[in-house]
Parts: sequence; structure tokens; C-alpha cells
Amino acid sequence: MSDPGLALAGVSAAYRGSTVLHGVDLTVARGELLVVLGPSGAGKSTVLRVVAGLEPVTAGRVRIAGRDVTADRPGRRNVSMVFQSYALFPHLTVAENIAFGLEVRDTPRAVARDRARAAAETVGCAALLDRRPGQLSGGERQRVALARALVREPDVFLLDEPLSNLDLALRVEMRAELRALHDRLGATMVHVTHDQTEALVLADRIAVLRAGRIEQVGTPDEIWRTPASTFVARFVGSPAMNLLPAAGALVPSGTAPVPAAEELEIGFRPEAVALDAADGADATVDRVEVVGEDAYAYLTLAGGHRVVARVPAARRPERGAAVRVGVRWADVHVFHADSGRRYAP
Repeated sequence: MSDPGLALAGVSAAYRGSTVLHGVDLTVARGELLVVLGPSGAGKSTVLRVVAGLEPVTAGRVRIAGRDVTADRPGRRNVSMVFQSYALFPHLTVAENIAFGLEVRDTPRAVARDRARAAAETVGCAALLDRRPGQLSGGERQRVALARALVREPDVFLLDEPLSNLDLALRVEMRAELRALHDRLGATMVHVTHDQTEALVLADRIAVLRAGRIEQVGTPDEIWRTPASTFVARFVGSPAMNLLPAAGALVPSGTAPVPAAEELEIGFRPEAVALDAADGADATVDRVEVVGEDAYAYLTLAGGHRVVARVPAARRPERGAAVRVGVRWADVHVFHADSGRRYAP
């Protein structure tokens, strides 16, 4: 088996005396687009900075394209990083910004110019080469930042929330272009974001990070359908997955194989909830949010627990209505209440 594009083995890192990463093990295959997903403060950007050599590790090893680079300076690691702010030089033209990294490495000017133009054509900004960053839109600046990263022909691309400064419509457009760019290049990419939709759309695999530790690594389908913990279950999905005590809060339709002696929680997504179940639990509709063809009904069960149901907007219940809540057991996940980890009978 060939070496992976990137491998972190037992990596820990500290910032101002506080440990930010705790023994992170993470492997990215060559040509894979891995998204590191997590809330603010989870350590996502620190993962990128450790790979780039901008932050030292306190334990563990970093390997890039088969080379141990743990002790290497940033310039020797052959990685390119796209920052959230794009970090373009305002006094340079687009062509000069793209070629800058080559010229400081003493690449002949003519070669740097040709490679800059080729990179600009790849990401669709060749018509902008004579402009300066202040004359560009947010989407155009992002393309320039990508071209500057691409021109160096790195072993790994590191993308630190590059879409977060764009408006929604442009963000949707640019994430599609970013995915298409990855597929054309076959490049190894690590993309950091707190946006779960972005992660699910872009990734070959997702690494969910929480407080400096990996909660789960899997394909978007695995993360969505078989969350490894209650944290992943609630973080990925909007509205979040419903979580209730397994004993007595709600009786799913059919037989629920949950041992009575265990302290367990059940989880189910809003689309798995039915509001007209003959054998369901009594609930009251607190409020309803309509989002196009769908509606989200926020309910309170007779025992005080709260549940969100997704229903067709045309058949949404009224606020204050009494409903009978049921869930198909095939759509229910079971977790240990104390650890939050997925239950394995």
C-alpha cells in the first residue's frame, strides 16, 4: 500500500499553556478531500496549522506524502494554505499575487508568470490577472487565493474556512466549484469548516472534532446515518437530532429492543417523527416553522420532553394542537446516556 497523503499519529498541541489537540490520529488518503468539521474552539484550525508547521506539536508525528515532517520548517513541507481572509497583497496585481510564492523561491520570472496564468485558468480567474484585490468581488478573491495555492503544486492543500466570508448564494456556487476543482486535480485536500452542510456536500470523508479530540471519521453518509455519539448526532443535522431517555419518554412504533437495565438514550431525526401515530405518545404543538415545502413542528410530550418533527407544510398542525407522536424503530439510534457513545448490543 502506498503512503497516505497525510497522516497524524498521536498528535497533541498546546496554545498558551493549554492543550488544544489531544492525541489526534488522522489519515488522509492521496487524492482525498477530507473535511474537518466541528464547533468554534474545537481545534480545527490548529490541525491545519500543525500540518503546515505553523504550530509545534507537543507529542506525536506528522507525515506528508510518506515523509516525516514533524521537525521541518513550514517552507520544507510542500503544503499550500488558503485562509479565511484570503490574505492577498493589496498592492500587487492578481498575477503577482498568484506568482508571489514562486518568485520568493527564486523561480525564474517567466516560468512563474506562465505557471500563474495556468493556475488562474484552472480556477477561472485568468481574466482578472491585471487587476488588484480591491477591484475584486469576494468570489473572485477566493479564486485568486485558490490559484495562489495551486501554483505551487503542493502535496497537500489546506483550506481554512475559505467560504465563510461569502454570502449564501455565492457560497453554494463556490463549494460546487471547489469540489469540481478537487475532482479535476485529484489533489489531497484538508478543508476546515463549522458548516455541516458544506461538509456533507464537499467531503469524501468527514472528521468530526470536539474539544481537540476526534469524535468520528467516516463518509458523509456514515456520519449522517450512523453517528458514533450524541455529539455527532446533534451537531450534524438542522434541526438537530431529537434525544430522549430510552425509558418511558416515547414508545416507538413496533418493539424497541432497549434493555431496561441500561441507562440509554434514543435519538431520531425530525423526518422520522409521525404526528398521527395510533400507538404514539401524547404531545402538544408549541410552535411551527415553515421552510418552503417543509414545516418543523416543535412539540412538548406529556412528560415534559421536547421533540421536533418535520412534516409537509401543507399538512402542518396548528399551534396548541394535541397530537400523537410516534417514531419508526428502524429510524431510531441508541446511545449510552453517560458517555454519549453509540450503543452496541
